Amino acid sequence: MASIELKGVTKHFGETVVIPGLDLEVHDGEFMVFVGPSGCGKSTMLRMIAGLETMTSGRIDIGGEDVSDKGPSERGAAMVFQSYALYPHMTVEENMGFGLRMSGSSKVDTAKLVLETADRLQLTPLLKRYPKQLSGGQRQRVAIGRAIVRRPKVFLFDEPLSNLDASLRVQMRIELAKLHADLKTTMIYVTHDQTEAMTLGNRIAVFNQGRIEQVGAPMDLYRQPNNKFVAEFLGSPKINMLPYQWDSASLELRVGSEKVRLDLATLNALKGQFEKGSHLGVRPEFMGLSDVNQGLPGVIDFLENLGDVMVVYAKVEGLTEPVRIKVRPDALKTDTGQRVWLIPDWSGTLIFGPDGQRIS
Repeated sequence: MASIELKGVTKHFGETVVIPGLDLEVHDGEFMVFVGPSGCGKSTMLRMIAGLETMTSGRIDIGGEDVSDKGPSERGAAMVFQSYALYPHMTVEENMGFGLRMSGSSKVDTAKLVLETADRLQLTPLLKRYPKQLSGGQRQRVAIGRAIVRRPKVFLFDEPLSNLDASLRVQMRIELAKLHADLKTTMIYVTHDQTEAMTLGNRIAVFNQGRIEQVGAPMDLYRQPNNKFVAEFLGSPKINMLPYQWDSASLELRVGSEKVRLDLATLNALKGQFEKGSHLGVRPEFMGLSDVNQGLPGVIDFLENLGDVMVVYAKVEGLTEPVRIKVRPDALKTDTGQRVWLIPDWSGTLIFGPDGQRIS
């Protein structure tokens, strides 16, 4: 096992700056997830850690050793790719043992490690099959097994589940979490899927245009995002980001063209923050519905029944995006076109300033 430390890492492609300067420490035995939109630099950073991409400047330490100038095979890192990258003419057993054989491992030692790993990943019955005879999930397990047999210091995963269907992705997420708990090896996992990030990572690093916006435990980032970018990237359905105006003279809060009815306790507790802010961040589970004249008036535009919950989309006069509310299907009789009142749970509401940073 080993920690990973990135110190002032930059990457330029000609005049294009992909990573302007990045510092990060991944702890020994940690499952770290790099998450962010396509093109934000997270896969480029992973490839630089693996040694598959050269840095423009900076330093990378693995296990306290500077590996910046070392080749991929000298870094003690094993990478699992999105495309599986299995040799079609080799069996599962041959694919898993190929890297060991190339590094000079004996046939006996290679066979022993392959069999142990195959048993751990439930691949033993498939050892004599070829990749074309495997399902997508089985191929991905083989690719992971090929990495495990090398006993690396760190595992690097580059969107390994994106080619699988939804149910297989859920299954493989569980298997990866169990694998990390079993091996206790340092892992970095790159994804653009915030659900994968929230369910897999001990910590998450949220990337945006080559920079890390915030690093922390999944629920810390979900509940206390530093800024609007992190708040809007994490969570499904996404957070409601409501622009508002605050009238200090009349103590009135307006969202869109509508006035929000505030009780006295909320008014006294939050008026100082309302004055500094420009947007309310309200997650759908912190927004309630009422048929009584209170809160923020709106009209139901669409109902999304997910079985265990209902997501209500309500139009508010003056807002371009509908407001999303997550409720139990039997919580309130609702229908499209119905006038309702939206009630924020102010204890879970975030306030962001004009610069996008969280105030409260």
